[in-house]
Amino acid sequence: MKLSVVVPTLNGRERLASSLDALAAHAPDAEVVVVNGPSADGTTGMVQARDDVDVLLEVSDRTLNVARNAGIAAASGDAIALVGHDTAVEPSWADAVRKRLGDDESAAVTGPIHRSVRAGMTTESEESRTIDGVEVTYFDGTNVAFTREAIEAVDGFDEYLRTGGARDCAHRLANAGYEVSWRSSVCVSKHDGEEDENGSNGAAETENRDWGWKYRALAYRLVKNYGPRPGVFRRTGRDAVKDAAGTAYRVLRGEGTPSEWMGSGKQVVTNTIVGCKDGLVARLRDRTESRNPRGLSSRADRVVERYDWREREKE
Repeated sequence: MKLSVVVPTLNGRERLASSLDALAAHAPDAEVVVVNGPSADGTTGMVQARDDVDVLLEVSDRTLNVARNAGIAAASGDAIALVGHDTAVEPSWADAVRKRLGDDESAAVTGPIHRSVRAGMTTESEESRTIDGVEVTYFDGTNVAFTREAIEAVDGFDEYLRTGGARDCAHRLANAGYEVSWRSSVCVSKHDGEEDENGSNGAAETENRDWGWKYRALAYRLVKNYGPRPGVFRRTGRDAVKDAAGTAYRVLRGEGTPSEWMGSGKQVVTNTIVGCKDGLVARLRDRTESRNPRGLSSRADRVVERYDWREREKE
C-alpha cells in the first residue's frame, strides 16, 4: 500500500521542519505533500532545500479545508493521511496506518495526540456519538488517514467551513457507511508551547476562538447532514446556553464586561441562523451521500504554484 501524507502549513516554518524530520525518520517510504500558504516566513525556500518532500503546493486561500483538498487532489497514494505542521508522527504511526487501512480493510483510522505542556504530557481518548441512529467517530484533522476510496466518496472536505471541517467529514463518512477506527498506535506528538506567527492555523482548527464561526459551523454541518430536525436545534441551543453561562461567570469574576457578553450572544444567535440557512441550501444542492457541494471535485484552481519532484525523479 502506497501512503501519501499531506501536511498543510501557514507561517510555521520551524515546526514544519520538525514535522518533516519525523516523517523522514518514521515514514521514509511515504509520499510527502506540503501545502503552503500563503506563508511569509520563508517556508517555500526551506521546503525546496529538502530532499524528503515530493510535492510542494502553493495556495492563495488561507482556509484550511482548501489546503487539505489541494493536497488530497495531488496525492497519488492508495492511502492518504493528514498531519499538522506542528505535529510529529511517532515510531509506530506509519506501520499502524498501513496495517489498519490495508490488512484490516478499514476506511479511515485516527489516534491520540500526545501534547507536551508545562505540567507534563496530555493525551486523548476516542470520541464518538450516536446521531440519528448512526455512530460517528470524530477525529482531529492533524492525525487521520483514509483510503482513497473513502475520502473520494465523501468528496474530501467542505470548503464552506472555516472551522469544524474534520467533524463534518466524520459525519459524512459515518452516513456513507465508512467506519473510522481509533488505534492508540496511530499517535503523534504536539508541543503546545509558544505559537507560530499565526498560531497553529496551518495545522489545526481553532473553533473556540471565534464564537460566530463556532456556531455557524455547528448549525451548518448538523442541518446539512441530518436536516432541520428538532434534535439539531436542541444540540445547538444546549451548547449555546452552556457557553453563555460560562461567559457570564467570567463577567461576574471581572474577567469580561457585560457588553462583551451581549456581543457574543448576538454573534451566536446571528451565526446560528446563518449556519442553519446555509446548511439547508447545501443539503438541497447535494442530495448524495457525500453532502458536500463545495468539496474536492468542485474546483481545480486551488493551487497557484506547484513544485512536483516526482516528475523530476522520473526524468
